[in-house]
Amino acid sequence: MSTSLILACLWGLAANLAAMIPSRDDHWTRAYILIVFGVPILGFVTLQHGALVGLLVLAAGCSVLRWPVIYVGRWMRRKTGPRKAAD
Repeated sequence: MSTSLILACLWGLAANLAAMIPSRDDHWTRAYILIVFGVPILGFVTLQHGALVGLLVLAAGCSVLRWPVIYVGRWMRRKTGPRKAAD
C-alpha cells in the first residue's frame, strides 16, 4: 500500500477516534482540524493514484464529515438560488 493511502487510512481512523470522544462544541473544532489535514492527503492520493481513487477517498471523507458538507451545500444553494424580482 502506498504512503498516500496509508495516510488516508490513518486520517479515517483518527476521524473515528475523534468522534468517540465527548465534545462541548458538537465536534466542530475537530472537524476543522480534520479538514485541514484531509485536503492535502486527498491531493496526495489523487496525485499518486489518479482521479478515480481520489474521488473514492473524497466520498469516504464526505461520509465522515457529512455535516460540514451539508452546511456548505445549503450555503451555496442560498447564494445561487433564484432571486425575487424587485417591485
